[in-house]
Amino acid sequence: QVQLVESGGGSVEAGGSLRLSCAASGYTSGNTCMAWFRQAPGKEREAVATIYTGGGRTLYADSVKGRFTISLGNAKNTVYLQMNSLKSEDTATYYCARMWGSFGGGWCPLGQGYYYWGQGTQVTISS
Repeated sequence: QVQLVESGGGSVEAGGSLRLSCAASGYTSGNTCMAWFRQAPGKEREAVATIYTGGGRTLYADSVKGRFTISLGNAKNTVYLQMNSLKSEDTATYYCARMWGSFGGGWCPLGQGYYYWGQGTQVTISS
């Protein structure tokens, strides 16, 4: 079992920055995929960024490419999402996610396959 706890959400003005953190605990051995998703009111949940814990390979949604950066902590049990140049449309609840078990490598998918989820952290951008 894996537990994920997010932190770092808040309210900022458009153009500002925030950094989200996600700490994984429990059985976290092996290389796998971690990701950040978000869900705005009335919209479907969407994948924002993914990272492979075995080599740090990252993938981003087009909507955040060039503005957001996903990264791993030294112990690979923590994943960060640095969000710059924030826009009002980035307002959402952000969720950390992790695959069950190991991942064979390559690009971690922007979508299906994530089993463990955090409780979410709210990000509100005012224009």
